[in-house]
Amino acid sequence: MNSKTNPGSEPARGDPIVSASDLLAALGDQDLRILDASWHLDGTPARPIFEAGHIPGAAFFDLEAISDHTDPLPHMMPSANQFAEQAGRLGVSETDRIVVYDTFGLFTAARAWWMFRAMGCERVQVLDGGLPAWIAAGGTLETGPAGAATTAFAARPRSGMIAGLDQVRAALEAGETVLDARGAPRFAGAVPEPRAGLRAGHMPGARNLPFAELLTPEGLMRPRAELQAAFTDRGVDPDSCPIASCGSGVTAAIPLLALAVLGHEGVLYDGSWAEWGGRSDTEVVTGP
Repeated sequence: MNSKTNPGSEPARGDPIVSASDLLAALGDQDLRILDASWHLDGTPARPIFEAGHIPGAAFFDLEAISDHTDPLPHMMPSANQFAEQAGRLGVSETDRIVVYDTFGLFTAARAWWMFRAMGCERVQVLDGGLPAWIAAGGTLETGPAGAATTAFAARPRSGMIAGLDQVRAALEAGETVLDARGAPRFAGAVPEPRAGLRAGHMPGARNLPFAELLTPEGLMRPRAELQAAFTDRGVDPDSCPIASCGSGVTAAIPLLALAVLGHEGVLYDGSWAEWGGRSDTEVVTGP
């Protein structure tokens, strides 16, 4: 990034998404750090796609690498020390304005947004519509690997943002809201899970809110009124701090992002169905 400044492009405090046009106006700001957090469920490597074309100045945020490698569950939240070291290698400081995006529109970027927030970052946003929106807005691309200089990142983990198995169990038993962001067929157990060894179905008492229903066909976050209606239709009070779950803790961040757009908070069940559906001591039910 160069030393250009553009104070008018600074987001309102707490605004979790940024439009492509606003990011274009901010490109080159000294404290702006852009990260491509693309990840593919089918195992397609995302880094070569990043190197073939990404937003100028962006670095690649590898969801698989920036995870707890001591945990057998997929891409679990790393320790504060590990996250700080790896974020610093990407040239990111905790005081920077951080914008994350993905190549799909809005898919895995929300997970990276949530991770930075969990590590104490205040100025982190998701690019609404991702790389397709950037291109549609007239943004150019650059190729090749990122060349960000390493910097210091001071992690300040926030409590209460990550739910473990026992907390989810207790929430379900108490009748508190647990949202499952998987598609309706997976939630109902009508189709096999994509990961081997997982039972089909859902947690007893969980409510299904597929993440795709919070997005437009173009991968943009739906308007606030439509987001509010999506939660209301499930009988969910957005102010109740719901726990969000999904297949492996990635797309669960999308309803949390939607809650943030509405000015509310939520909690992410990091193990999600990869943990719950893979154990023998957890109850699984089928049907809508």
